[in-house]
Amino acid sequence: MAGCLKLACASLQRQGFHTAGCYYKGRTGAEHLWLSRHLKDPFVKAAKVESYRCRSAFKLLEMNERHRILWPGLRVLDCGAAPGAWSQVAVHSVNATGRDSSSPVGFVLGVDLLHITPLEGATFLCSADVTDPKTLQRILELLPGGRADVILSDMAPNATGIQELDHDRLIGMCLSLLDMASVVLHPGGTLLCKTWAGSQSQQFQKRLTEEFQNTRTVKPMASRKESSEVYLLATQYRRRKGSVKP
Repeated sequence: MAGCLKLACASLQRQGFHTAGCYYKGRTGAEHLWLSRHLKDPFVKAAKVESYRCRSAFKLLEMNERHRILWPGLRVLDCGAAPGAWSQVAVHSVNATGRDSSSPVGFVLGVDLLHITPLEGATFLCSADVTDPKTLQRILELLPGGRADVILSDMAPNATGIQELDHDRLIGMCLSLLDMASVVLHPGGTLLCKTWAGSQSQQFQKRLTEEFQNTRTVKPMASRKESSEVYLLATQYRRRKGSVKP
């Protein structure tokens, strides 16, 4: 955790990073407030300096630093991957480019409804709904051995502004990942996914405890304090009792 924050601060100090007033022209008061906070955010600035595609890279960097989710040789499925920041972290962590000849070479597959700019070391399946059976078939074809060692998900539905509805939709996405895990995730594997606090969280956590040996809730420093988002990290996948193996 501290290492990621130091990286962000050091990046800004090296570059003397600053924001320009031109960003504020022609915007409403609410837009000014959001943009001001966004541009002052050290993780936003550090992401630009370090060439990460967005600030969320520091969330995964911190969680990986604390809990060792990724290491060389792993096969990673990144769900809701656009714009590709988590895939960038995963590519480096699992040695997907093979640049470290002394370590095993991993694999990163990113899936999203949106277009993702190509990234060395990653394979992207774009304009694809991860919950669609046709997409699942393509995932199985693209993953080496048809299995992932780690499923990452930073995906979220388009916000409606109705908190309860948005929460229920996100939990529905998370549950669909658990259903997919029975086909995709290698025994002993890991699932890391974003959720929002709400009434259905307990249902999802119950499923996790049934299917994984260990579960924990994580709130990285790069996650804004006012945000209700938390990440659920589940390790040592064992499938739910009674589930049918593919």
